[in-house]
Amino acid sequence: QVQLVESGGGLVQAGGSLRLSCAASGSTFRDNIMGWYRQAPGKQRKFIALITSGGTTNYADSVKGRFTISRDDAKNTVYLQMNSLKPEDTAVYYCHFLQKGIAYWGQGTQVTVSS
Repeated sequence: QVQLVESGGGLVQAGGSLRLSCAASGSTFRDNIMGWYRQAPGKQRKFIALITSGGTTNYADSVKGRFTISRDDAKNTVYLQMNSLKPEDTAVYYCHFLQKGIAYWGQGTQVTVSS
């Protein structure tokens, strides 16, 4: 069983930055894909970014050039650096972990961007 704990959300003004962290436990943290999704009020959860164990990354078009995903295997942690934040980035951000066909989710962290 994998447990994911997110942190780093909060309130920021438009144009500002935040860094989200997601610490994983209960796994060897190898051969997996970790990522971030977000869900705005009244909307479906959407993919934001992912990073594989080999370091390959992929981003949603809406965040390319502004968000950067990275991972520290020594700390079993994945990060999402968010720059040039916009009000439309406001959402609950969820960490996602996929290993051997099994998916796990974190509890979510709120990000609010004021205009």
